[in-house]
Amino acid sequence: QVQLVESGGGLVQPGGSLRLSCEASGFRLDYYTIGWFRQAPGKEREAISCITRGDEATLYTDAAVKGRFTISRDHAKNTVYLQMNSLKPEDTAVYYCATSVYLCRESVESFGSWGQGTQVTVSS
Repeated sequence: QVQLVESGGGLVQPGGSLRLSCEASGFRLDYYTIGWFRQAPGKEREAISCITRGDEATLYTDAAVKGRFTISRDHAKNTVYLQMNSLKPEDTAVYYCATSVYLCRESVESFGSWGQGTQVTVSS
């Protein structure tokens, strides 16, 4: 069964850190560009970052995460990570990873398979 699973979310205080993981079962993430997105209640899903098959990373500044979030890939573990530091209440959202056969594109429509999401809540 082909599946993407996000994990690592939770409740964290402002200024704290989390590392999200995107793991695949049934296929290799190596063959895909992987994107991280988030969706807050009542808002559209927005792109945060993506990493190509060649491990070129892109951070989408529209998400206001520059300097705080970092995407990386561990080929041996078939996992893509999103390290999130200096978290703010406005980072609260469900975070998703997704696969794409294209180079990094910001549009949701460019991504095919999606995980179920992991909730991140930043609150004191």
